[in-house]
Amino acid sequence: MFAKLKEHQFLFTELVKRDFKKKYKRTYLGMLWSVLSPLLTLLVMRVVFTQFFGRDMEHYTIYLFCGNIIFSFFNEATNGGMSSLLSNASIFTKINVPKYLFLFSRNISSLINFGLTFVVFLLFCIIDGVAFTPLFLMLIIPIVCLVIFNLGVGLILSAMFVFFRDIQYLWSVFTMLLMYMSAIFYTVDGYSPTIQMIFHVNPIFVYIKYFRTIVLGGQIPSIEMHVLALGYALIAFGIGALIYKKCNHKFLYYV
Repeated sequence: MFAKLKEHQFLFTELVKRDFKKKYKRTYLGMLWSVLSPLLTLLVMRVVFTQFFGRDMEHYTIYLFCGNIIFSFFNEATNGGMSSLLSNASIFTKINVPKYLFLFSRNISSLINFGLTFVVFLLFCIIDGVAFTPLFLMLIIPIVCLVIFNLGVGLILSAMFVFFRDIQYLWSVFTMLLMYMSAIFYTVDGYSPTIQMIFHVNPIFVYIKYFRTIVLGGQIPSIEMHVLALGYALIAFGIGALIYKKCNHKFLYYV
């Protein structure tokens, strides 16, 4: 896979540039929307949920931001990746190139947007008085795991979308459910230990909790958290890779 990425490096680079430019085409604020969009979402959630969940919580804005930045990255990467094959059918039906290049380029564009928002997140931490520690360097672990997880889910969704167009509507409903089940604006501390364990079945909750443990808790996440974060990423990517390998020759007949 890496050898093919290197072989088609020029095409991959051009795809990333195209996807990034296409997203902000004919917008007045352009790339600034990659920062404004999560900030506006954060503002709405801050106004709506503070009186219900964050009245007695210290650094509630950062608590919200941790959940929002992770979920937004996941949502953008998977939704963009879902249509990556169909939207590039005019290319791979004429040229023999690895089809996962289109998905990977979409994810890199989402990663760039995430990076811009992450810089703003760090600025909010400074403004809100969150103490910076060397542990912040460990945030690279959940970010890398989330990138791999997004790629895996994207591989699954993009393959399914070629055969079943209904998947886009089902996925929008599922991601809405996932958002409410990821404890973005509320805590799970009031639930029983059994219910709290059930929340860990949700990979997005795991990555959000990893972020919060470091940023707000100032602690190294447990070994179990590391195993879950890496395990979800590898399982999703493994399943996605198998689906692509099995269905690769069928894509041309359905696009």
